[in-house]
Amino acid sequence: MIMKRPAWLKGLLARLDGRTHSPSLTAFEIFRYIGPGMLVAVGFIDPGNWAANIAGGARFGTALLWVITLSTLMLIVLQHNAAHLGIATGLCLSEAATRHMPRWTGRSLVGSAVLAAISTEVAELLGGAIAINMLLGVPVKLAAVAVALFVAFFLYSNSYKRIEAVIIGFVSIIGVSFIYELRLVPVDWGTTFRHWVTPALPDGSIVLVMSLLGAVVMPHNLFLHSEIIQSRQWHLEDERIIARQLKYEFLDTLFSMGIGWAINSAMIIVAAYTFFSARVEVSELSQASTVLEPILGKGAALVFAFALLCAGVASSITAGIAGGSIFAGLFGEPYDIGDTHSRLGVNLVLGLSLAVILLIEDTLQGLVLSQVVLSLQLPFTIYLLVRLTSSREVMGTHANSPGTRWLLTAFGIIIALLNLYLLFDFFRGFFP
Repeated sequence: MIMKRPAWLKGLLARLDGRTHSPSLTAFEIFRYIGPGMLVAVGFIDPGNWAANIAGGARFGTALLWVITLSTLMLIVLQHNAAHLGIATGLCLSEAATRHMPRWTGRSLVGSAVLAAISTEVAELLGGAIAINMLLGVPVKLAAVAVALFVAFFLYSNSYKRIEAVIIGFVSIIGVSFIYELRLVPVDWGTTFRHWVTPALPDGSIVLVMSLLGAVVMPHNLFLHSEIIQSRQWHLEDERIIARQLKYEFLDTLFSMGIGWAINSAMIIVAAYTFFSARVEVSELSQASTVLEPILGKGAALVFAFALLCAGVASSITAGIAGGSIFAGLFGEPYDIGDTHSRLGVNLVLGLSLAVILLIEDTLQGLVLSQVVLSLQLPFTIYLLVRLTSSREVMGTHANSPGTRWLLTAFGIIIALLNLYLLFDFFRGFFP
């Protein structure tokens, strides 16, 4: 005989089931949802950021901290919007472009994003290789091959959940490392706080401003965030649950981007109060570690190099996922390392970026210019994101409000104008 459940038990099970899908907004529950944002955050504390931040701090002190604040605020809105797409539609940005944009336009925009992912991976692999060179003396190009092989093995053999846990660990190590570095330098916090919120463009700073912008707001990260979120298939739930997930995702994004802002700021501050204060010009990341040792001690130099290694490896992993996701989206498929197109995308990004590294002589210049490339491609990705997330055909009831659409459009216009100024400044050097 089948026994009927009493009413009180039915009610309890219903509440438990509801908590499974739409938990209450407690600190404990929020931290259970931390993960996707961290995979994105590690992308803007990568070696490209290190190069841009250290170059900016060494040359202009803390004067460019405002760029980190501005770009992080932009990033929070943009990344939340990208995740919004994944939650509401179950499609990553690349898939959505292929499915909903005119064929030539969508594929061209996604194709340019593949190039941006390759540019990103150049910086990530090169940064990890430089760190190995600092720690063990291994030649940079050989070390880059080692990092690429490790990243490929890791991507081929691990799940999203395990990758998330590893990335959170790497970010924690980097954060603790810069807390240690900050304790060693005499910071003028009054000046520092003012520069966080006061825009300034010192003479000759525009290229570094663009590098800092491209290093924080990164095209591949917008594709990556939508891919990670859509893999959880929340769009299959009801509207009440989707609304809850959007709240949790925003908190995850806010928390993770805040950590990224703090670490990027710490890089500039450390460079400002060591290299800029001592009037030491830094032309390479490896030189930064060498110069740091007589100023702050051997321990500081070792911590710097180890944190850079963590940043290089972690961001190489996420850039590989992004590249595989973008490429698979060209064929209307989600990222799956067991699928041919995803594997081809990962191999393409890792292989071509490694080939570029073998041709680079000035590593710091290569890192900084890779971030400029990202900044130049970024307006196209923002256009794609705004177009898709503002469409009721794509998003249904979750389409952007007019206010959000105009805010995102304004960000795209600001970045495009800065890019035009960068190109004008660049060509002016050839035609004085």
